[in-house]
Amino acid sequence: MMQQESTYSISGNTNSELLPKDFVTDQEIRWCPGCGDYSILKQVQTVMPELGLKREDIVFISGIGCSSRFPYYMETFGMHSIHGRATAIASGLKATRPELSVWIVTGDGDALSIGGNHLIHLLRRNFDVNILLFNNEIYGLTKGQYSPTSPVGKVAKSTPLGSIAHPFNPLALCMGADATFIARTMDRDPVHLREILKQGNQHKGTSLIEIYQNCNVFNDGAFEVFTEKGTKKINTLFLEHSKPLVFGENGNMGIKLDGLKPIVVKLSDVSMNDLWVHDQADQIKATILTRFFNKPSAENPLPRPFGVFYKEDRFCYEDAMNKQIEDDIKNKGNGNLDELIEGKNSWTIK
Repeated sequence: MMQQESTYSISGNTNSELLPKDFVTDQEIRWCPGCGDYSILKQVQTVMPELGLKREDIVFISGIGCSSRFPYYMETFGMHSIHGRATAIASGLKATRPELSVWIVTGDGDALSIGGNHLIHLLRRNFDVNILLFNNEIYGLTKGQYSPTSPVGKVAKSTPLGSIAHPFNPLALCMGADATFIARTMDRDPVHLREILKQGNQHKGTSLIEIYQNCNVFNDGAFEVFTEKGTKKINTLFLEHSKPLVFGENGNMGIKLDGLKPIVVKLSDVSMNDLWVHDQADQIKATILTRFFNKPSAENPLPRPFGVFYKEDRFCYEDAMNKQIEDDIKNKGNGNLDELIEGKNSWTIK
């Protein structure tokens, strides 16, 4: 299929001169002071010039929620769409304009509640898009109702006696939907966040990046055990491909496998060669990593993993679709729309 080259140009610097400030709009940012969204926005604007793309070839699409204001603050093309449907709109755009860099910005409520069905089908189809899933375990825009990721017992506007709903484990859900790239990072580790954003962009296929984002008004401190200096090292595990799973103060703890059961060990008791070595292509072990989910405790000492859990090469939906159309035109000419609509079966009504 022939693609018409865009003639629209966003004013400002050319691609070779782009700086983070060139991705900043003149719009007033309407998030609460101290919101984790500010950090995420800053890191995305910092990373964009490094991607080597024209601003008019980048599109941010969002649904509904605090995170979904994102397109207003990015000096690129964008669309603030409807609740849970950003994935569907992005799918249509990528199918018809596969050359564009498409980014979906969504939240735990937007993506995993009303948008859950759209999300899993986007993942299995594997459009070449990037999904930034801001997870703050609460509905922030609508003022503090519990969300699909809120923990059991969460007292919120809609659960005054505490939530009795079992929460989603977002990355386990995405693994179950056969996502080709899943990762986790956090708003309060900007260096790690930027690195994961770049790796997600480099992936050919759907990259799903869960970002722990603090809602300091309605759910402050939900992830502080993973972000605060005094607790971070013992409670977080940063994944690196082909590297052993090591964590803890001074890197003195590790993870080994007993069959398929992960066990926390002290490096003073075992050899580094005994540890589990992370392999981003290992689907079984990635699935186990997504189950390091409950907050660490004496009964469950497993740290929470951050980084790229899994990635694989698989054909993208838009490539297969456009090839199918090209092959059909090549084999049959331009075709006949009436015959296509009529189909191969017909009935005579007497």
